[in-house]
Amino acid sequence: MNENQRHTIERHCDVAIIGGSAAGLAAALQLGRQCRSVIVIDAEESRNSPATHMHSYLGHEGVRPGDFAAIARADVRRYGVEVLAGRALTVTHADSGGFRIELVGGNAVVARRVLAATGLVDVLPEIDGLAEHWGSAVIHCPFCHGYEVRDRRIVQIITHPIGLHSAGLFRQLAGHLTIVLHGEVSANDVEVRALRDAGVSILDQPVSSVRTDDAGRLTGIELDDDRHVEADALAIATHFEVRVQPFEQLGLATAPHPSGLSDVVVTDAAGATSIPGVYAAGNVTDPFQQVLQAAAGGSSVAGTISRDLAHEDIEAATRSASNQRDWEQRYRGDQIWSGNPNGTLVNEANSLTPGRALDVGAGEGGDAVWLAERGWSVTATDISHHAIDRIVAQASERALDIEVLQADANALGPFEAGTFELVAAHYLSIPRTPDDRALHNILRAVAPGGTLLVVGHDLTPRSSIDTHERSQLFDPNAYVGVDDFVDAITDSTDWDLVVHETRPRPEGSATAAHHANDVVLRAHRRTSGAPR
Repeated sequence: MNENQRHTIERHCDVAIIGGSAAGLAAALQLGRQCRSVIVIDAEESRNSPATHMHSYLGHEGVRPGDFAAIARADVRRYGVEVLAGRALTVTHADSGGFRIELVGGNAVVARRVLAATGLVDVLPEIDGLAEHWGSAVIHCPFCHGYEVRDRRIVQIITHPIGLHSAGLFRQLAGHLTIVLHGEVSANDVEVRALRDAGVSILDQPVSSVRTDDAGRLTGIELDDDRHVEADALAIATHFEVRVQPFEQLGLATAPHPSGLSDVVVTDAAGATSIPGVYAAGNVTDPFQQVLQAAAGGSSVAGTISRDLAHEDIEAATRSASNQRDWEQRYRGDQIWSGNPNGTLVNEANSLTPGRALDVGAGEGGDAVWLAERGWSVTATDISHHAIDRIVAQASERALDIEVLQADANALGPFEAGTFELVAAHYLSIPRTPDDRALHNILRAVAPGGTLLVVGHDLTPRSSIDTHERSQLFDPNAYVGVDDFVDAITDSTDWDLVVHETRPRPEGSATAAHHANDVVLRAHRRTSGAPR
């Protein structure tokens, strides 16, 4: 695959989730556990990213938002869910059914269902210096961050009547609470009078700026009449803008939220939107959800999507495995690879005595053909029917006897145990599972005295992705990798690790030119190690 092809690949999955924060990742976990192929497109713009810590999430109390996101991504990747750093530009109806998501950088994802978990943007009042303290000394939710400023001087800036709804909560927390009526609320309002009678200081004057000390710490505010009000923290009620731009061509319906602070995506009780097949969860549907509620909503909506897909599959009498849909589509078109064998296979297997060989993820058959031409009795296996057809055609053209097997490496016992003198698994695209089922299926296939050869891309030079410029194409962390085999072999008494190193890719290899180096594992199964 050359560099130009890399930017025009179309991925296929059961569900595309746009948004990789709590709602999107909770949905992804639920769907991944239903053995659905899921791609999360994450622009890495979570609403709570400015905050130093998140709160009121049982089991994750006080965790940094970035740490929580890392934990959640690791959870979903254990089930083969891909989390791609990227940005969705447009969502449209696909010609073949489902939806097509165009990504920044030229790639696309085609999905049977789409979940909008795009969240919202907090729009701050235009007060000089306010934005610089957003997420630290400037807060908006008494439940999220009010405890951290308890017993201190809190100034609550009221820009909308809804702000008064939290004033009593801040009064409970504050050592001293001052209400500043910045606009839209009268000092004669019933709630304002009640607060004043309860000892809250009320100032009916717009705020001109935020004051800080020489170290940049917030010390208070300055009013339009030049008065200075000291404060340790500011509380505000933001307006919101939901992120629905990718769905504009679909005509996704929004409506004003009852608070009057924003529009939200309209859904029914199950999370379905006005567009059949498109669902929504999280702050894009309710700006007042905390992280815990957003995650719960995403998980619930994912259950609805799972049932919807299951019903459709029953009607069509189909059941695809794992990432089969993606590879069937990719192998449906023109030839992807060069047809050459992988150079590492040539280098490592040349010295081996031919016997039975298993080529896992055989693709278009370049490795299987090379082995068969050198006297190996080859079984070539792939998850894609179209790949199997290409291997059969290659074998027929060269008058080679190659056994083919369409199988999912993550299935129960797809390969004969203890049968193959060589098991080759190059550049695997096998989704992870918590029980490492595919890895153990591959290890068990090696005969006592046989060789395991696993090759993967060296991904250490990868740089971070600017999601405004391009989108990630694959998520290697969602797939079984060379290091997983190293760990399993190192912990076993049945194996000897012969080679584990990073090398420059041999010239003429069949795989992607934009990865310059390979990670190579060669292991020998001891003759005392019977298949288990």
